[in-house]
Amino acid sequence: MREYMKPMLVTSDELAEGVYLASGAGCYTASAYIHQTPQDGRGDYRIQVNGKHDADHTREAQQLNISFNQPVSYVSGGTGCTSGDGTSSLCIALGYHQNPTDNIGFGDLVVQSDAGLAITGVSITD
Repeated sequence: MREYMKPMLVTSDELAEGVYLASGAGCYTASAYIHQTPQDGRGDYRIQVNGKHDADHTREAQQLNISFNQPVSYVSGGTGCTSGDGTSSLCIALGYHQNPTDNIGFGDLVVQSDAGLAITGVSITD
């Protein structure tokens, strides 16, 4: 089991912009695949995300970060898109109660994009 490390805030004059805080990093393994592509006049993609929580803590909320090979528009899924709508990387808020070894099966992420969409990365943090 991984040891939980409390997040740390670091400032640097060498960085132009941005804030990044990570909490619980590394306690989820995640995968995702497109399980429905646009067909029969429907112009959206439906995505299945699977996650495994492997930690010694319990959480009530998570952040899904998912990247694509081209820009997407968030349609629905989770408790909302927190950032990235219209770009190739989305941050989606999730609201699952997670015990230390629970699974997430999230199959209702819906996005719109041009033909040829592919998932290039996925992670879940709490």
